[in-house]
Amino acid sequence: MRVLVVEDEEFLREMIAEGLRRDALAVDEAGDGLEALRRLRLGEYDVLVLDRDLPGLHGDEVCRQVVRERLLTRVLMLTASGTVRDRVEGLGLGADDYLTKPFAYDELLARVLALGRRARPALPPVLERAGVAVDTARRGATRDGHRLALSRKEFAVLEALLRAEGAVVSNDDLIEQVWEQDTSYSTNAVRVTLSKLRAKLGEPPLIETVPGAGYRIAAR
Repeated sequence: MRVLVVEDEEFLREMIAEGLRRDALAVDEAGDGLEALRRLRLGEYDVLVLDRDLPGLHGDEVCRQVVRERLLTRVLMLTASGTVRDRVEGLGLGADDYLTKPFAYDELLARVLALGRRARPALPPVLERAGVAVDTARRGATRDGHRLALSRKEFAVLEALLRAEGAVVSNDDLIEQVWEQDTSYSTNAVRVTLSKLRAKLGEPPLIETVPGAGYRIAAR
C-alpha cells in the first residue's frame, strides 16, 4: 500500500511516516499543498493523509483537486479542530475520513489500512494462494498454517504478489508498491528481499521468476 503524508509540522510528519513504514507501508512525504498535488499527479497513492491547515495551498483545496481530477486516492484529513461543523465541512469537501489532533497512532494506522482496502477493488482481508495466507488487517502471514516471521518489506512483497492473483509482477511494480519514491532502491533490492522471502517460505518453492517479466506466486 502506498501512502502520501502531507503535514507542514516536520516532527509530526516524520513521526507518522516512520510509523507507517514500520508497519510495512510505502510512504512519501510532502510539507505543503503544492508539493502534495505534484506528487499525487505523478504517482498513484492508495491513501492521502492530509493536514487541513497547510501553508500556501490550503488542505481544503488539495482535497477539492483530488475530487476534481478523479484521482483514485482515499483522503484521511487531519485537523486540530474537532467540532462537528468542521468534520462535516471536511467530509463535504470529499475527504473519506477525518481525524482530530492529537490522535493515537494506532487509530491513525487502523484508519489508513481501512481506507487502503477501500481504494482497491474489493478483496478479502485474508489473501490466500498455494497454501500461503496473508492477513492484511493483522499484518500476519502463514504457510500451511505455520506462522512466517517476515520483515516489513518481505511482508509487503508477499502481499503484492498475492494481490496479483497469479499474474506476473514486474521489478518496477514491486519497487513502486513496496519502496518509497526519491530513493536509490534498485532491482537488486528486490532480488535481495525476494531471496530472503523465498528462504522463509521454505520448500517447495512458491515464487517463480519469469525471465524478462518479473515474479509470480505459483499455483499449487
